[in-house]
Amino acid sequence: MQNGISRFAMECVASAATGAAGAAVAVGGLQGGIGWNEAGPEPGTFPFAVGLIIVAGSLGTLVQAIRSRGRDGGGVFLDAVRLRRVAAFFGPMAAFVALSIPLGLYVASALYLAGVMALQGGYRLRSAVPVGLGVAALLWLVFETWFQVPLLKGPVEAWLGLA
Repeated sequence: MQNGISRFAMECVASAATGAAGAAVAVGGLQGGIGWNEAGPEPGTFPFAVGLIIVAGSLGTLVQAIRSRGRDGGGVFLDAVRLRRVAAFFGPMAAFVALSIPLGLYVASALYLAGVMALQGGYRLRSAVPVGLGVAALLWLVFETWFQVPLLKGPVEAWLGLA
């Protein structure tokens, strides 16, 4: 057996997670009411039905995983190499989200793009930094000026008088 998380284990976890989400939707539907009144179905009828469909699909996924477990041996879903690839994508994205709150979306976007270009793409900082700043400026122009949709700003925008 290879080291790593098996495909069977991940299918069971995914089935449990989607089943729990479906159950939560169904319970929310019950709280909204699933009967009929003089105007027709109560507000919780549709969410309740969708929740039941999600739960049924999750159970189907679980049954399929159990049935196919013996045929392919489960296989490895995530090993050390794949985990590094996932972390290489997820790490910078998580940093972007975390930095968006204290620094604002525009500064975090510039840092994210420049960082990913330099660290993962192998670009030199003299290329990556202008691209990050240019895209952040373009985002500012599109959202703040053209669409007039203010996005989360931080101290740099306040310092520049743009907040």
